[in-house]
Amino acid sequence: MASEVEIGIFKSGRKAYGFDDIAIVPTRRTRDPEDVDISWQIDAYKFELPLMASAMDGVVSPATAIALGKMGGVGVLNLEGLWTRYEDPTPLFDEIRELDDDKATARMQQMYAEPIKLELVTERIRQIKAAGVVSSASVTPQRTAFMQQAIKDAGLDLLVIQGTVVSAEHVSKTVEPLNLKSFIREFEIPTIVGGCASYQAALHLMRTGAAGVLVGVGPGNACTTRGVLGIGVPQATAIADVAGARMRHLDETGVYCHVIADGGMSKGGDIAKAIACGADAVMIGSPLSSAVEAPARGFHWGMATFHPTLPRGARVKTTVRGTLEEVLLGPAHENDGRMNLMGALRTSMATCGYQTVKEFQKAEVMIAPALQTEGKQLQRSQNVGMGH
Repeated sequence: MASEVEIGIFKSGRKAYGFDDIAIVPTRRTRDPEDVDISWQIDAYKFELPLMASAMDGVVSPATAIALGKMGGVGVLNLEGLWTRYEDPTPLFDEIRELDDDKATARMQQMYAEPIKLELVTERIRQIKAAGVVSSASVTPQRTAFMQQAIKDAGLDLLVIQGTVVSAEHVSKTVEPLNLKSFIREFEIPTIVGGCASYQAALHLMRTGAAGVLVGVGPGNACTTRGVLGIGVPQATAIADVAGARMRHLDETGVYCHVIADGGMSKGGDIAKAIACGADAVMIGSPLSSAVEAPARGFHWGMATFHPTLPRGARVKTTVRGTLEEVLLGPAHENDGRMNLMGALRTSMATCGYQTVKEFQKAEVMIAPALQTEGKQLQRSQNVGMGH
C-alpha cells in the first residue's frame, strides 16, 4: 500500500494520479503496428476494438450503436434517455444545440421529465439487434427492476447498470434497493456495473457476479460531480486499484472480471495509459460526440445533467471533427491526438513492444509531471499540437 501524506493532524491520505501525471515507458522491443492485436472479449462477445461508447444521448443513438458495432466496438444506448421517452427525439437534439448556456440545464430537465415508454425500450434494442451487431444498453439501479422484463423481451446482449457511484451494498430506509448479487445471478444477460473508483468497492461489485466493472467517478468532460459533491479519484490510480481487485477476485474465484475505464480520456495517449494501468477496455463519450454521426453533433452531456433537483453534469461543446470512422480508425488530419484513437493505441503498444491488450497491462509506467510540458513551449505559446 502506498504511503499516506499527512493532510493535517486529524487526516492523512494517499496521493493519487491522473493520466497527465504518468507516462508509459518503452521497452527494449518494438513491433509493427499491423502485428498488434487490440481485440477484446467479454463473456461470449468478441470485439475488434476494446471500446464501449458511453450511454449518453448526445453520443449513442440506435444508428450510431449500429455503426460502432460494425466497426468492431459496442455502443451503449441510454435506456433512460430521449430515445425511450420520445418516438422521434431528433427535433430535441436540434433544440439542445441551439440553447443558451444559462438555459440549457433547465430546458433539458423539462425534456427528460417525459415518462419512459417500455415499448420504446424494447423497440430500440430490437432495432440494434436487427442490424446484426451486439446490442448493449444502460439503466440506473433505481429503474432496473422497472425495465428488466422489457429488456429481456427485446433480447438484449449486454446490460450496463450504471450510476455516478454504484455499490454492491446500497442502504435505504425508504425503498427496497436493487440487490445486485441476486439480480445478476438470476438475470440471464451478462451485466457490467459501475462506476467505482476504489479497490474495496470494485471487489464487492466483482463478487456480485458482474462480467465487468466501470472505473470512473467524475472524470468525464461533461461531469461536474467532483465539483458538486466533492468526490472522485484520479483515473490512473483508480484503474490500477481496481485492476488489483480483479487479481484478488481471480485468485478467490477463478473468474476474470473485466475492468473498463470510464471517462477522462480525450486523446489516444489517454486510452493507452488507461490500458497500461490495467484496463481491459475503455468507455468514452466526448471524443465520439465530435463525430458527424453523433446525435447531438458536437455537443455532449452526462446522464446526471438533467437530474430534476441536483444536476451533476453540464452540456459542453466538443465541435464536430470528422466521421466516426476518422475519430476511431483514422486517418487523422489533426496532430493533437483526438483522431484515430484506436490507431494511436495500436501504435503505442507496438512502440513499446506489446502484442496484446493483456500484455500491455504489464507495461512500466512512471510518474511524469513534465510529460505534457517538457520541450513543448512553442506548441503551448501557439496553441497547437499538445498546447491545447
